[in-house]
Amino acid sequence: MRIVYFAWVRERVGLEAEDIDLPESVATAGELVDWLKERSPGHAFALEEPRAIRVAVDKVHARPDAPLAGAQEVALFPPMTGG
Repeated sequence: MRIVYFAWVRERVGLEAEDIDLPESVATAGELVDWLKERSPGHAFALEEPRAIRVAVDKVHARPDAPLAGAQEVALFPPMTGG
C-alpha cells in the first residue's frame, strides 16, 4: 500500500510517501494511523493527535473506521480551510 503525506504531516514525518506492507492487525484507517505512529519519531510527532489528521482512502475522504481491504493508496493530511 502506498501512504502519501501532505503539508505539515509530510514535514514532520520527513517523507512525501512510502510503500508499506500492512500487518493483518491493521484493517481500518484509524488502526493505520495508530500503527504508523510506531514507525519513527517523525511519524509519532506527526500523528500524535489523531483527531487532527484527515485520511483519504483511494482519494476518497474516509472516517477512522473505514476499511482498508483492497485499497491502493492512503493519504494523510491536516484539516483544510478555504477562503
